[in-house]
Amino acid sequence: MTAGFRRPPRHDHDAGGPAQVLAAKAALRDEVWSAMVAAKVARFPGAVGRIPNFVGAERAAERLRATPQWRRARTVKANPDAAQWPVRQRALEDGKLVYMAVPRLADPAPFFVLDPDHLADTPRRAASIKGASASARRVSVEELTAVDLVVTGCVAAGRDGARLGKGGGFADLEFALAGEAGLVGPDTAVVTTVHDLQLRAAGVIPTLGHDVGLDLVVTPAEVLDCRSRRPARTAASVRWDELTEEKIAAIPLLAALRPRERRSP
Repeated sequence: MTAGFRRPPRHDHDAGGPAQVLAAKAALRDEVWSAMVAAKVARFPGAVGRIPNFVGAERAAERLRATPQWRRARTVKANPDAAQWPVRQRALEDGKLVYMAVPRLADPAPFFVLDPDHLADTPRRAASIKGASASARRVSVEELTAVDLVVTGCVAAGRDGARLGKGGGFADLEFALAGEAGLVGPDTAVVTTVHDLQLRAAGVIPTLGHDVGLDLVVTPAEVLDCRSRRPARTAASVRWDELTEEKIAAIPLLAALRPRERRSP
């Protein structure tokens, strides 16, 4: 670890999976965070331990805005991180309904609904976490409608569509829960915006069976179409055997949905 680089908090302490894969993912996160800090391309609130907000996020959002996948979408599910704030803003400006996950899914109603026709503030402010509290209402998965486009945040993204998050597994859980509810399917487009320093060659990012692959990776400089390179998607569902008791207990929705045979006596 480079001098002056604060050791990041580990978000994968309750993650399931082989220890060697988790260690490889953690090392790659450190590598990306270090590179972004050294290059001074990480914006507030910083890169370490986060989905990094990055210089050029607005340019990347504009490139995504020009894609056919974006133009066709009427309903967008997006992560709440600062890196994708410009994407959420543009979705509202373009008249799209936005579902934004509550951070860490830490609420029995774990999604904000942002309706562009009923905002208490500008799209820019409404698309922030603070602004969503005024312009959005919280809803359960059962209250959502089908999603056309999934926007997710990354620490690193592969040219083969592999995705590396910050280790909490929340993006994959969101997709699995939406899949079980019939809101997304194998053909639903999954996209991200990242800095060019977050890109990795095909085969570099280790993946597990629950990891959701990316269709488009958009940087300030280019749009990568990964659909022919990522593994084929199957119907998404929660992999209960891969979840720790700590993870289930931390997410009210999971605790409520867990199969009867996995409930404590």
